[in-house]
Amino acid sequence: MAPPQRRRRPTLLIIGGAEDRVGKATVLRRFVRLAGGRKARIVLIPTASSFQDEVTDAYTEVFTRLGAPAPSVVNPQTRQDAADEAAVALIDEATGVFMSGGSQLKLSQRFPGTPLGDALHRAHERGAVIAGTSAGASIMSQFMISMGDEGITPRQRHSQLSAGLGLLEGVIIDQHFAQRSRYGRLMSMVAASPSLIGIGIDEDTAIEVRDRRVFTVHGSGAVFVLDCREAASDAPDARRGAPLMVSGAVVHSLPAGATFDLAEVQLVDFVEKHADAAVALASAKA
Repeated sequence: MAPPQRRRRPTLLIIGGAEDRVGKATVLRRFVRLAGGRKARIVLIPTASSFQDEVTDAYTEVFTRLGAPAPSVVNPQTRQDAADEAAVALIDEATGVFMSGGSQLKLSQRFPGTPLGDALHRAHERGAVIAGTSAGASIMSQFMISMGDEGITPRQRHSQLSAGLGLLEGVIIDQHFAQRSRYGRLMSMVAASPSLIGIGIDEDTAIEVRDRRVFTVHGSGAVFVLDCREAASDAPDARRGAPLMVSGAVVHSLPAGATFDLAEVQLVDFVEKHADAAVALASAKA
């Protein structure tokens, strides 16, 4: 009798957008590895994009270059399409699912509460890696920022939350974080809902979340974690458009190599990725 297969841990790879596809492709290489490499069965979801054919071609090229077989494509155009049995079967058989960037509202219209959304939850439960970049990152949480002004200063009612997939609960995820100056809008959302933890992810950067609790940072940028559980704010009373008062928020800035516990909201470990390079550079200058 063949030994039972070891159950894989639920894993999310949540990417801040604009990940490197032509150089080292660190983040996408990690996705292919988690999905099984040469034995991977990847499903690509380009639904959020306005250029779905181009997105499909681009990710097919990079995944195959990194050693995976060509992905299958699931691309519902309406909420009714999200009940397609063949598309559901593809996700049920996948070892990795990748959701592209674009408009997260397209994803929220077609996945949460549909058979395809249920299939994504089943895939996550059995250990298939679920990855998303940009809009595909925002949809991972139970509540997502669907629109909002950018800038450093948090302002009252300048952003909007919509329902996400709920693969990662208790958080709000924002992407293109430093590049599009989204600190203010994430802070305004977390200040108004202090039971939620804000996660802002830079471009070409990802968090690999294991067991819905602990994440490790990969890529060239950083991840910001915003904790307003003990902060004071005038969010209940501020007038529309006014700068928010937020005092006592805790901010964590986490580069590649950092491991963070979302349940305890604290750093677990940090392994500096460039330590060897720094030592070599110091030796060369000596």
